[in-house]
Amino acid sequence: MIKRALSQRLKERFFKGKALIILGPRQAGKSTMVQELLEERGEPWLFLNGDEADVRSLLEDATSTKLKSIAGANKIVYIDEAQRIPNIGLCLKLFTDQLKDIQVIATGSSSLELSSEIREPLTGRKYEFYLYPLSFKEMVDHHGLLQEKREIENRMIYGYYPEVVTKPAESRELIRLLANSYLYKDLLMLEQINKPHLLEKIVKALALQLGNEVSSTELSNMVDADKKTVEKYIDLLEKAFVLFQVPAFSRNVRNEIKKGKKVYFYDCGIRNAVIGNFQLLRSRPDAGALWENFFIAERKKFQQIKNRDASYYFWRTTQQQEIDFIEEAEAKLTAFECKWSPAVKVNFPSTFTQNYPQSEAHKISTDNFSDFLL
Repeated sequence: MIKRALSQRLKERFFKGKALIILGPRQAGKSTMVQELLEERGEPWLFLNGDEADVRSLLEDATSTKLKSIAGANKIVYIDEAQRIPNIGLCLKLFTDQLKDIQVIATGSSSLELSSEIREPLTGRKYEFYLYPLSFKEMVDHHGLLQEKREIENRMIYGYYPEVVTKPAESRELIRLLANSYLYKDLLMLEQINKPHLLEKIVKALALQLGNEVSSTELSNMVDADKKTVEKYIDLLEKAFVLFQVPAFSRNVRNEIKKGKKVYFYDCGIRNAVIGNFQLLRSRPDAGALWENFFIAERKKFQQIKNRDASYYFWRTTQQQEIDFIEEAEAKLTAFECKWSPAVKVNFPSTFTQNYPQSEAHKISTDNFSDFLL
């Protein structure tokens, strides 16, 4: 069993008078983690699946009296796929306000509806967590640094989804299944997504531009759709935990690019499945972009595991000086330049180092990346 780093933080939040909300992509292991935690606790608990119509009907307009009857003698109520339940925020509010001896837990595969549904009713009444696919750190904790370093190229190709990691012989089949069956499932339930083929074209176009600055105007021409629709779909893909956007960094230098964005995938395997490329790194021209995506996604997971707030940017000037990405965390700037080969030399632009003298700058390659992920 691979231990999830989030488990300990969850353990510390039980029976504190607040709902526990866990968001993250489908198949990232939310249900497995919660069920293992509940079995470990040994208290009676009730499981309710929001994918089931009778459960949705039962909870949609429930009163505190009805919820108490539903919970029965159980001390914990666990609601999975909570985003499928209408008025879930009010339901969870009743649990926390009226049934104080019951711990309610809700997991959702999308922040789309769940976050908006719970934000107002649960103000001050919830602990919110995010669970992503497995991380480099979690796998090092599981089977050691040496073993996980040996797997890095494999992770860059097939990713870190739990089922892919635990069934390596079926990696290609499983990541394809995930990309095809689960990637768009939450999004396609939305009325705003009325062109599923356009959604797929946008994801593929973004996958092919990995590591490059993305222009909404160019992207809209590429997929034959208007700019606003493209931007809306990218925003929804981010809320569904498929990808994340990294804006331009600009503070006080006149020739810095102040607008623009890069787009990365939370999981390299999903990205490769979208474009249908599972070749080894030595055979592909996008190895550098994959390495950049791998490191920034793992760095985000690492900071989340450490419960630190961090913001990410890329940096570029009008003279085309650039840095792959900038992390701002705990009032400190750190610049990262990602190079798959340790032999490649990196010179950080003096425009950046002179204007941000308190910042750190690091070249990230296969010989030192673990120093920033553990």
